Amino acid sequence: MKRWFALPLVLLAGCSDDAPPPEPIRPVLSATVVAVDQQELGRFAGNIEPRYQSTLGFRVSGRIARRLVDVGDEVKQGDLLAVLDPTDQQNQLRSREGDLSRVEAQWINAQANSRRQQELFDRGVGSAAQLDRATADLKTSRASLEQAKAAASQARDQLDYSELRADHDAIVTALSAEAGQVVAAGQEVVTLARPDVKEAVIDLPASLVEELAPGLDFYVQAQLDPTAATHATLREIEPQANSATRTRQVRLSLANTPPGLRLGTAISVAVSRRVELRGELPLRALQDAEGQTRVWVIDEQAHTVAPRPVKVLERKSETAIVDASVHPGERVVVAGLNSLKPGQQIKNDQGKGQ
Repeated sequence: MKRWFALPLVLLAGCSDDAPPPEPIRPVLSATVVAVDQQELGRFAGNIEPRYQSTLGFRVSGRIARRLVDVGDEVKQGDLLAVLDPTDQQNQLRSREGDLSRVEAQWINAQANSRRQQELFDRGVGSAAQLDRATADLKTSRASLEQAKAAASQARDQLDYSELRADHDAIVTALSAEAGQVVAAGQEVVTLARPDVKEAVIDLPASLVEELAPGLDFYVQAQLDPTAATHATLREIEPQANSATRTRQVRLSLANTPPGLRLGTAISVAVSRRVELRGELPLRALQDAEGQTRVWVIDEQAHTVAPRPVKVLERKSETAIVDASVHPGERVVVAGLNSLKPGQQIKNDQGKGQ
């Protein structure tokens, strides 16, 4: 009877020694931690403007008879921009030329009289007083001739000044007077910009301007064509903030000027500065647990995962910047985090990650 009861006891003891089933291999999606050594301080709108521009006006007063250019026109050195009614200058020139002809005739007579008096004096039939008078008249006529020539030359210049011409190759950026308008000497008429030297102009908050330092990077892009882009360096900061916007104008020198960065182009400028190396990863990789933020780092040799605490330095729309707790090039889990355990075997689908 004892042998009949022993067999069930042995069988029951064998069932209690069975090992628990192994943890299943978890499929996960992963992304690579990207190295970041620049901190973005903001993105600001601006325009491409010329570094050098000049405002031209007539050197004489008068009524504008014609304007030959419009805003946006390209002009070459010497091209005619606008013309005054030249009637006054032409009349003045004719008057000066008439005076010059009269003085030239007096000069010729004085020369002839001086020669005659010299010949008479040499032959002993002329007086010294008459010779002296003729010599004085000759000098006076010569001075009057020089004065008349200068006046005629000035009148010709005044006539030339009734034409406004470009003093260098440029683009017309502004017009301050129209045909028919009476302008004074020196009054602004046309603004010209040199297209060969361009720069980016943006407005920055006064608080950010105070933090600007040498080492900042400015990345300039055309708003309508992001492929037209270049780096820039700080050239000038407006000394006084705008009283309404509390911003200060900043002018940037472009490293190069792609064709898409034409004068007047609307641009977007990203301002950043160099920082200690850190990592960028998708927001989905972050997990808040036990009062801290962590990520699951993949051991690509053992195909296992392990949690690692990180400090989030900046959150963006889809990514986060974290400290050096994770290293660039490491892969972190971005899908399937909640079902993971330390040391768990995983199947990493890298093709779906970042």
